[in-house]
Amino acid sequence: MNIITIENISKVYKVGDTEVHALRDVSLTINKNEYVAIMGPSGSGKSTLMNMLGCLDTPSNGRYEFKNKNVSAMTDNELAAIRNREIGFVFQTFNLLSRSNALHNVELPLIYSGISGAERKDRARKALVDVGLEERIHHKPNELSGGQRQRVAIARALVTNPSIILADEPTGNLDSKTGEEIMILFNQIHQTGNTIILVTHEEYIAKHADRIIRLKDGYVHSDEKVLDRYIPTIN
Repeated sequence: MNIITIENISKVYKVGDTEVHALRDVSLTINKNEYVAIMGPSGSGKSTLMNMLGCLDTPSNGRYEFKNKNVSAMTDNELAAIRNREIGFVFQTFNLLSRSNALHNVELPLIYSGISGAERKDRARKALVDVGLEERIHHKPNELSGGQRQRVAIARALVTNPSIILADEPTGNLDSKTGEEIMILFNQIHQTGNTIILVTHEEYIAKHADRIIRLKDGYVHSDEKVLDRYIPTIN
């Protein structure tokens, strides 16, 4: 089942009198329960594609369908609803509220969904337990390590039961050992049936995925299955 279908997408930004072509005629599909890595050098278009996939931006040309709905023609409110209900975001910089504890940070997407307080807390607590933070539920971000903060961010991404997890350089601010622990967690999340789209510039991180889409100068340069996929394990 296709979750994402992109057909001949282009994105053009105007910088003064100059047109910048960030994406050029990109077509691809992503299926349910796929684990996809998007790679490319600076200026390749991977950040623009990530924003498009996350419904943070719309194409200049072409068609984007998310679960058979035409995202390209959606209003800002419709895009916001897709982001809140269907997409779990994980960022390099965690994007946590510094004055709120882990439980409240994870609750936030559910608040915007209008879910009752008791159910929010139950779901947020379960999400934190699922990522191994049952003993850190009431800790604030400054009381957590980098890896623990990223686990809170992953719990927040999972709490709405989204259709896809979109992770932008999720190990970029972590040391190699902690980064590997986070990739083990992503592998476990994928094994439970989640669809993961991972944006990275690190080859060894991309090889945790089943498939790598490489961008260059706004085009899809290659789109291949990973034959030597690295499956992380806990030592």
